[in-house]
Amino acid sequence: MYTGMTDDEILKLVLYILGGLVVGLLTHKVVMPLLAKLASRTKLKSDDLIIETIRRWVIAWFVALGLFLGLRRIDMDMRYHNWLENGLMIFYIFSATLILARVISGMLRIKATGTDTVIPSSSIIGNIVRGIIYIIGLLIILQTQGISVTPILTALGVGGLAVALALQPTLSNLFAGLQIIASGKINHGDYVKLASGEEGYIDDITWRSTTIRGDADHTIIVPNSKLADMIVTNFYIPSREIPFSVEISVSQDNDLEKVEQVTKQVIRDTMNDCEGTVKGLEPVVRYFSVGDNRINLRAILRVTEQSYKFPVRHDFIKRIHDRYRQEGIKMALPNQTIFIKNTPGAEE
Repeated sequence: MYTGMTDDEILKLVLYILGGLVVGLLTHKVVMPLLAKLASRTKLKSDDLIIETIRRWVIAWFVALGLFLGLRRIDMDMRYHNWLENGLMIFYIFSATLILARVISGMLRIKATGTDTVIPSSSIIGNIVRGIIYIIGLLIILQTQGISVTPILTALGVGGLAVALALQPTLSNLFAGLQIIASGKINHGDYVKLASGEEGYIDDITWRSTTIRGDADHTIIVPNSKLADMIVTNFYIPSREIPFSVEISVSQDNDLEKVEQVTKQVIRDTMNDCEGTVKGLEPVVRYFSVGDNRINLRAILRVTEQSYKFPVRHDFIKRIHDRYRQEGIKMALPNQTIFIKNTPGAEE
């Protein structure tokens, strides 16, 4: 393609591009790490997300800037000038759109999770925000190229109505997901139990379904519309602390006062020694029923969150078994009655 450029002009353009590449590499390798180090000293992680996202584009930005400055220093056919400058403008708008979408959706995800860590944005809110930003970026690009966006918006409105009628189940899940998030009753990381019996941690709420991670690291996927109509127990509302009980059966021959005192001491030791327990609480033991040669009681413990429940229960059962043996406390054994039927001729 003939451009009317001389060898000196081509060399000048190449030098500008190389200059942009060098500045971009220095910014990427030196300046951005220094900014990231400064950002790491702050309590917020949103500034880390911004710097990390911008760092991916600085080399391309400075190379494009070198190309732009080089084109302005050479004598070139205006048609090619306009094509290249329009291409550069589209590139900058496109990259700015991607950066803005990732930063805003990432910051919303950080806020939604209630934590201060950068989590990959894949939730329903992040998807919707990114989609809106992408559409705005596309409309800006079309507007800068002299393309009227009014007919496009009109077509999108009519087409959107047809799509809405065809995708009613999908839209039902979408709006149910938004309703779940807006209510604030179910959030990322909450431990829930469904009416159908499944339980686990809320891993993500997407535009179509909610993903629950079970205790055995299996995945439960529930459509948002079904979850919104289902009875759900959230163990993290109003508090993440979870009480649980361990049922114990002791023989009726035991001194119940001694059993209660020993059990309380084991609860106290378990709560003090195990990770994830709520410290400083008074141990609770309650007798609740009498059976055949047995008396049943409940030992009540409390942990800071659901993940500590099973290891604390495991440790307590081992401790109570050993302590009862040391104290001579007899645990109840199941009674079995065996009937022997004599049949004629059995003694022969």
